[in-house]
Amino acid sequence: MDFLRPTTWEEALAAKADRPEALPLQGGTDVMVEINFGVRRPEALLDLTRVAELREWSVADGVCRLGAGVSYTTVVEELGGALPGLAQASRTVGSPQIRNRGTVGGNLGAASPAGDSHPPLLAAGAVVEVESRDRGVRAIPVHAFYLGVKRPALEPDELIRAVRAGVAAGPQYFSKVGTRNAMVIAVCSFALALHPAERRAGTGIGSAGPTPLRATEAEDFLARELDWDAPPGAPLGAGLLRRFGELCAAAASPIDDVRGTAAYRRHAVAVMARRTLTWAWDDHVGRRAA
Repeated sequence: MDFLRPTTWEEALAAKADRPEALPLQGGTDVMVEINFGVRRPEALLDLTRVAELREWSVADGVCRLGAGVSYTTVVEELGGALPGLAQASRTVGSPQIRNRGTVGGNLGAASPAGDSHPPLLAAGAVVEVESRDRGVRAIPVHAFYLGVKRPALEPDELIRAVRAGVAAGPQYFSKVGTRNAMVIAVCSFALALHPAERRAGTGIGSAGPTPLRATEAEDFLARELDWDAPPGAPLGAGLLRRFGELCAAAASPIDDVRGTAAYRRHAVAVMARRTLTWAWDDHVGRRAA
């Protein structure tokens, strides 16, 4: 196995163009486990951890841009205000050591249905920047980035450069069910983002289908049925909460596996949908009182 270790983005793009079979390493919290257990044996590893520009992030004109090498720890400590849903999800990832090493770009590249960053990125309407040496930059809406189980929408010579998402203009929440309370892969997960100025909502479902999913019918339902101008303290109706949960569960496409049954996952998605909507709504009407 060859080990390629560029120190600049240009060197990284050149290495990927010359060795398209090289497997990118951006944190290694998934890749190294697969190699250690013999699941993968790539011809070459392309280690991106020394490319400093990938660890940069910025906020400008209402958009937050995270380089592919931004760690979960950085998201938690520095981006909780701009991307609260992603920060909440990042707090649930592994141990402190894993959060220090793991990256949002690496999670995207792995494209696991259970990846914790995917639901909040879907709910926020994020865009993934990818680049190749010879064809330049592409911007892929995150909902189009997942083609199948662990199949990202990357060409063989492309690398993930960054992910962009609008700075939160409303409440964002993330919820996750696991077989224990910490350091666990998701049995299923759910994220919700409210965009009050646009009178719409975004959703993201994790570990309940072959890819991370949106519940588009549930989003349309909230856009129609929420009273976005409700006075402070106005509660949500039980019927609205129940119907939102049902639509989110219907959008899932889970399987039975060692972590949980399909029926349990659908039930859990409905529960998490109701809970996150309740939290987000209380936050929304609370802000109107401020």
